[in-house]
This record gives sequence, structure tokens and C-alpha cells, in this order.
Amino acid sequence: MAATGVASLAKRLGPGVITGAADDDPSGIATYSQAGAQVGYGLLWTIVITWPMMVAVQSISARIGRVTGKGLAANMLAVFPRWAVQALIVALFAANTINIGADISAMGAAVKLVVGGGQHVFTVLFALLSLLAVVFVPYHRYVGVLKWLTFSLFAYVGIVFTVHIDWHKVAMGAFLPKFDGDGATLTLIVAIFGTTISPYLFFWQSAQEVEEEEADPDAGPLLTSPEQAPRQLTRIGWETWLGMAASNLVAFFIMLTTAVTLNATGHTDIQSTEQAAAALKPIAGNAAFFLFSLGIIGTGLLAVPVLAGASAYAAGEVFGWATGLEKKLAEARGFYGVICAGIVLGIAVDLSPLDPIKALFWSAVVNGVIVVPILVAVMIVGSNSRQMGVFVATRGQRIVGWLATAMMGIAAVAMFILM
Repeated sequence: MAATGVASLAKRLGPGVITGAADDDPSGIATYSQAGAQVGYGLLWTIVITWPMMVAVQSISARIGRVTGKGLAANMLAVFPRWAVQALIVALFAANTINIGADISAMGAAVKLVVGGGQHVFTVLFALLSLLAVVFVPYHRYVGVLKWLTFSLFAYVGIVFTVHIDWHKVAMGAFLPKFDGDGATLTLIVAIFGTTISPYLFFWQSAQEVEEEEADPDAGPLLTSPEQAPRQLTRIGWETWLGMAASNLVAFFIMLTTAVTLNATGHTDIQSTEQAAAALKPIAGNAAFFLFSLGIIGTGLLAVPVLAGASAYAAGEVFGWATGLEKKLAEARGFYGVICAGIVLGIAVDLSPLDPIKALFWSAVVNGVIVVPILVAVMIVGSNSRQMGVFVATRGQRIVGWLATAMMGIAAVAMFILM
């Protein structure tokens, strides 16, 4: 019975949980690692406060999709001028493309770390593999395999059993926000916010709710099928809390691991993939590079379709194209064209002089900046009764969502002033 229950639960884990898994992508691993190495326990509080913020924003995004039967971009078109929505989509595509490039570059570097050889060759191979898998393999099959690779990230949690940790300092860092108000630290905070509360995840989870509703002949948008609201909104709630909790737990321990292994030994600036992987040596020993590489590759392969797909869903909704990762190429040429463009253009990031770890970090900074106007749009749509009817975002979601928007906006502005 227990095994059956677990299997049943696993089948029910939908957009919220997959979104949480995709959030701990290579960009997240690099950013949290850099934060732990640079300031030790000092920024653990960012992970604590972003959890409820993630839940609020992702729940609103999912709610918009399930209530209206349309994705975020389509709903934005009904509220804002077309030019404004198109500008947001262009910014989203640019940020996602940079993120894709940084992810596949890091995946290439991760393979080189284990087997040697040319990083650029591996990067191109991963780009082609991701593109072919997205176009020719139904996403539900693709993600069903790749989600298990992300469990390698829980090795960071295992560090607590192998090294001495000052838990008093951990508590102080987690629950008493404190940081230097210099440009470098604020850039780090913007990167953490950007890789945790990422704009592509808003569009992705909203679109996946629409796809799930359309795939179920007995389901419908809640505006036309309000009797389904209690069950669907409850599911979105617990599923999003669970997915974001798993994501932030891993993020917390990545930061903690690098604090107690790298920062404590004087390695305060991660410059390469090798240095980032060294954080796992206390638990993995000589296998640290392999374990780190497995996490980077697994989360990268999971995140690249989400990044490229988010851009394609948004563009498709704006231009009226057929969209969906379950559709065949002939059914959604424009949709898959955007995905192809994002992945191919992403290869250019690998040709930049930045080390993959640095590229991942700066892609998080870019996300932390462009997320602000997109968050404003999401909050306005989610609170608009003309779009959402009686199913507007709850008061708690609106309060926490606007708080997240304000904090990320202030951090981004302060970063530019002090840089």
C-alpha cells in the first residue's frame, strides 16, 4: 500500500514540482555557491525569505493559467498595450537565451572536468541533444527521466553529517538579515533573487497549467468551470509549496556547503568549475567532480527546455501561434522555431571569455534585473477581476507578491547606483 501511495503521489506531481526542480539549474548552483564562498553564512537569509515569495508569485502565475485557460503573455495582452507586452517578451527571450548559453556551457565544462577533452565540443553536443529531445520527445517522457538526476543535488544536504558546522552562526545568518551595502554584495543579492525568483518560471508554470487543463477532457478554465476551483486551487497551493520548498532546501544547503568548505578555508571567490566542485569533497572525496558534474548536467538538461519553452510559450501567445511541448513539429513550427533560436543563440555565450561559472552568475544578475517589470505585470494581471473574475490572487499572495516586487526592484536600483 505504501509503495502504491508513493507512486500515486509521484504521478500527481505536476507543474509546481517540476518548476521547483528546474529552478535549481546550473545558474542557481553557481550563484548559491558563489554566495556561500564569498560571504559565508551571511546571505542565508535570502533563501529563507525567497521561499514564501516564490510560492506567492508562482501560485499567482499558475492560478492565472488555470483560471483563464490562457498563458501569462496572452493575459498581459488583455491588460497592457501590445508594445509593452512585446518589450517584456523580448527582454524575457534575451535573458533566457543568456541563461541557456550559460547552462549548456557549464554542462560542457562539467563533462570536461570528469573526462577531459574539449569543453566547446561538449557544449555544442549538449545544445544539439537538448534541441532534438525538446522537438522529438514528448516532454512528459523527457522530464520523467531527467528529474531523477537532480537528486544528486541532495549531496549538498549530506555535508551536514561530515563536517563541523556552527549552527548558531547558521541561525544568525538565516534569520537576522545583515549584509554590507557595497556594490559587490548587492550584485550578489540581485543574482540570488534573480536565480530564485526567475521570470521564465512564471511563464512556464502558467503555460503548463493551461496544457494540463487542455489535456483533460473533463477539465476547463475555472472561469467557465467554477465547480472545479476548490480542487484545482488546492492542488496548485500544496504542489507549489512543495516544489518551492524542495528548491529552496537545496539552495540553502548549496550556500551552506560552500560556506563551511570554501569560505572557511579562505576560498572566497569561485573562479572555475573545479573550485565550485571542490565544495563536495568532504562528502564525495575523489568523486566530488563526478557528483558535481552529474548535478550540473541533470539540472541543465531539465532547465534548458523550460527556459527555451518559456520564451516560446510567451512568443506564441503574443503572435497567436500553436504552442505546446507535447505537439509535433509540424503542428507548432513557430513555437519550436523560438526554442531552436534560443538554444542556437545560446551557444554564443560559450564563445565569450567568461568562465562558465562566471557566465552562470551573470545570467542570474540579468534575471534579477528584468524580473522587476515582469513581476509588476504578473501582479497586476493576477489582481485584475476583469481577467480573473472571483478567482483573483488571494490577499496573502498579493501582499507577499508585491513585497517581492518591491524588494527586488530596490535591490536592482541600489546595485546600479553602487556599481
